[in-house]
Amino acid sequence: MSNKYQKGLLTNVKDYSIILFGLALYALGFTAFILPHDVIMGGLPGVGTLVLLATEKMFGVGNGIPVSVTQYICNIILLIIAFRIVGKTFVLRTVISTSILSLFIGMLEFYFRSNPPLISEISLSVALGGICCGTGMGMIFTHNGSTGGTDIVAAMVSKLSNVSIGRTIIYVDMMIILSSLLLPFDGTLEERVKYRVPIIVYGFIVTYVMAYVTDMVINTNRQAIHFTIFSRKWEEIANAISTEARRGVTVTDAQGWYSKETVKVLTVYCRKTESVTIFRIVKSIDPEAFITQTNTNGVYGKGFDEMKVKIKPRKNEELEN
Repeated sequence: MSNKYQKGLLTNVKDYSIILFGLALYALGFTAFILPHDVIMGGLPGVGTLVLLATEKMFGVGNGIPVSVTQYICNIILLIIAFRIVGKTFVLRTVISTSILSLFIGMLEFYFRSNPPLISEISLSVALGGICCGTGMGMIFTHNGSTGGTDIVAAMVSKLSNVSIGRTIIYVDMMIILSSLLLPFDGTLEERVKYRVPIIVYGFIVTYVMAYVTDMVINTNRQAIHFTIFSRKWEEIANAISTEARRGVTVTDAQGWYSKETVKVLTVYCRKTESVTIFRIVKSIDPEAFITQTNTNGVYGKGFDEMKVKIKPRKNEELEN
C-alpha cells in the first residue's frame, strides 16, 4: 500500500468521522433544545416540525408524523428532482448524510418529546440549540459534507438562475418559519397571531444564530496566517519549516535602508492551528528573529482550500461550440 494511498485513506476517515460527529451534534441541538418548545426553524427540520404539529393536532399528541420521517421523504423527493441538475456526486453524498441525520433525529426526538424540556427558558434553549446546530453544520461543510434540505433547493436554483445559494436559503427559510401562522389553532385569529408571533421570532433567532455560528466555524477552519520572517539564519529556518511543519517557504531579497545590508526575507502561509509550530521553529533557531504575523481570511491552492467558483464559458469558446 503506497504512502499516497494511505494518506488519502486517513484523510477520508478523518473527514467522515468529523461529518458524522457534526450530524450527531446537529441532531442533538435540534431535538434537545429546539423541538421541545415547538419552535419552527428553517430547513427541512422546520418543515418536519410543521407536519408533526399539524398531525398531532389532527390525531392527538404522540400520534403525529415524526420529523425524521418527513425530513427523509422530502430529501429523497428533492434529490430525485435535482439529480440531473446538481450532478450524481452531490446527490450520492447528500443521500448518505441525510439518511444518517434522519436516523439520529429519529432516535432522539422520541425521547426528548416524551420528557420535559432540558431547559425550560425558551430563549436560552433555542440559543443553545442554534449554537449546537450551527457548530455541527460548520463541521459538516468544512469537510465537504451536506445536510440536504434547503441546500438542495438552493443548489438547483443556483444552477438554473443567477440567484446565489445564500439568498435562496434565506428566502426558503423565511417561508418555512412564517408558515407556522397557518398551523391549526383553537381560538380567534387574534389569539392565533398573539400565540404564534413569539414562536416565529424565536424561529428567526435560532436560524440567525445557526447561520452566524456556521460561518464562524467555517471561517475559523479556513483562516490562514501570513508570516514574514527576517533572520540571519534564514536558510536553517526555511529548511526546518519545510521539513517539520511541511509548509512552503518563499525567499526574497531585501535591503535595509539604514544599514544598506542585503537580507533574505522568508514568507510563509499556514493554517491558524499551525502558527504555534512556526513560532516554535523560528524561536528555537533564532530567538532574535524579526517576525510579522497577519491574519488571512482564505488561502486557496495546493495545501490549502480548493477554489470553488462557477466559471462561465468565454464568448470565443461559445462561438466555437
